[in-house]
Amino acid sequence: MSDSIDLSKRLISLDALRGYTIALMVIVNDPGSWSHVYPPLLHAEWHGITLTDLVFPAFLFIVGVSITLAYTKRLEAGADMAGLHKKIASRSIKIMLLGWFLWLWPTFSLDGMRYVGVLPRISIVFFVCALLYLHTNWRQQIWIASLTLLAYWLAMAVVPVPIDNVVRQALATGQVQYSEGLLDIGSIREVSAGFIAANYEPGVNITAWLDRLIVPGDFWQVTWDPEGLMSTFPAIATGMIGMLVGKLFLSIEETHRKLTWLFFLGFAMYLLGGAWGWVMPLNKNLWTSSYTLWTAGMCTMGLAAAILVVDVLGYTRGTKLGRVYGANAIASYVLAGMLTLVFYTDIFGGVALNGLWMDGMTGIGIPPKLASMSYAILYMLIIYIPAAVLYKRKIFIKV
Repeated sequence: MSDSIDLSKRLISLDALRGYTIALMVIVNDPGSWSHVYPPLLHAEWHGITLTDLVFPAFLFIVGVSITLAYTKRLEAGADMAGLHKKIASRSIKIMLLGWFLWLWPTFSLDGMRYVGVLPRISIVFFVCALLYLHTNWRQQIWIASLTLLAYWLAMAVVPVPIDNVVRQALATGQVQYSEGLLDIGSIREVSAGFIAANYEPGVNITAWLDRLIVPGDFWQVTWDPEGLMSTFPAIATGMIGMLVGKLFLSIEETHRKLTWLFFLGFAMYLLGGAWGWVMPLNKNLWTSSYTLWTAGMCTMGLAAAILVVDVLGYTRGTKLGRVYGANAIASYVLAGMLTLVFYTDIFGGVALNGLWMDGMTGIGIPPKLASMSYAILYMLIIYIPAAVLYKRKIFIKV
């Protein structure tokens, strides 16, 4: 047991949290059947938050913390700034290309290409946050993040939405097209010739309209995309808050004070995000400013708790799976996406493996939702095997 943290070594808790976040991403992305999923393992339909809605912001938050920890050491060691710029750009491009590769796999047809997505958003957030860390101080970063969240709120709350074909259909029918057909939306109103009032409804808000105007390719939800361009700005703020939390962690020497401040800051953001949610709903699809603060608060408190348990008190036994996944996080995520070809499609003839699993488990009396979740956990453990081999051989795929 240790009552202090050696800052010259890697934080075991941060590595484990990164890996557990990826493992949870795999679980929520790969159930045995989408018809049978426990509600916490699904995204909220629109407003509101489930466990699944915490996964992506947690990863971006950890990206931000990791930027501060990694680049502080490099700058103190006198790293060449031009070299850092080159590495940041190279890594960002690789992550972006991996996202596009995963979407094209295995047909590599550009029909229906989706240019935005999880990995492209990670790429952009990492690139912007890393450059901001190198060229701004923590006070400037607070201002940039705060103004970004305020500007996004005002844009969504005040700016009228131009009427395009999607909005026109919604005015006529009260519905928008999405991946599963037609979706009923709340009330929207025309405020002048060619515009409707600012709103937070799916497909007809200012973020969806802007994405349809300038983002190429297809969208995840046909008329909008949860990883669209405009909502990437508050996602960048999520990464910046992670950077600032990392700065706070490094700037306080005494461990008790360090953790106290992390818990206090996390709880303050949690409360502020919740209060902001009264006027700007907590919404992962829109990555609303309230959602940004609320999830960042949860992540900060979670990080503080993990540091206390793992790095201070020394309880590391339960971190192995997280450390293995975290050592090759992006590579594990990409592998999980690629292997769906084997585990979720009928490539051998007959029924796909997930269908066989569901039939077998439900056939012996296992509830369908439990069977579906067990398949997702099994799939996560299958991806763990090659990750563990790489970890044991100290092979870390730098993406």
